[in-house]
Amino acid sequence: MVCMPKKSFGDNAAGRKPSAADFMPDDRSLPSLKHAAEHCQGCELYKDATQTVFGEGSVSPQILFVGEQPGDMEDKAGHPFVGPAGKLLDRALEAADLQRAECYFTNTVKHFKFEWRGKRRLHKTPRQIEINACLPWLRAEINTVKPDVIVLLGATAAKAVFGKDFKITQQRGQLLQSDLAPKVMATVHPSSILRAIDDESRERELEEFIADLKFAKTLTESCTESS
Repeated sequence: MVCMPKKSFGDNAAGRKPSAADFMPDDRSLPSLKHAAEHCQGCELYKDATQTVFGEGSVSPQILFVGEQPGDMEDKAGHPFVGPAGKLLDRALEAADLQRAECYFTNTVKHFKFEWRGKRRLHKTPRQIEINACLPWLRAEINTVKPDVIVLLGATAAKAVFGKDFKITQQRGQLLQSDLAPKVMATVHPSSILRAIDDESRERELEEFIADLKFAKTLTESCTESS
C-alpha cells in the first residue's frame, strides 16, 4: 500500500531567509556541489562545526540514504556515517544483502550541531530554520544522482521531506509517494537502535531495521524490472 503524506519536499520553508541556495554553484556535479558546500554559511551551524560533511557514495546509487546530521566522529573525519551509528548501519546493510559501495549516504543537515557537556560534544537536534536552510544541498544531491529509491533514516529526515506531522512510528517501512524519487520509504535512524534500553531490545530493533532495508532492496529490484 502506498502512503501519501500531504506535505511535499520543502513545504516547511517560509519566506526568504539565508540558505544553502545562496552558495549553490552553477555546475551541479557532485564534486562541484561538495566544494561549494565546504564554504556554506547558510545557517549558524558552520561557526562551531569542524567542517561541512557532504554526502558520499555511488554516483548512480541503488539507494540514497538520508540521515539527520553528522555526528561527532563524522564532523572530525569529514565523512558521513563513520561513527557508531554508521557501523551499525554497515552491519544492517550486510544482513540485507546491500552493498555500501552501490549506495549514496548523506544527511539533511551538513554541519554537526552539538552542545558541550564537560569535554564531550553531545548531539543536539537541529532547529527547523537550520533544516530549511540546508535543504537545497539535499535537493541538489538527489537531482544529481537520481536514485531509484530513497530511504529516510529517522524523524528529522522524514519530516524535512514530508512535513512536521509525519510519524515514523506509523509510517515506517511503507512505500511513500513523493516527487523526489520513484520510490521513497522511511525507517528509524540506526542511532536510535544504539539507545535501546537493553541488549534484547537492541537486537529486536536491529532485526526490524534489517527487515526495512530488505524491503528497500526489493524496491530497487522492482525498479530494475520496470526499466
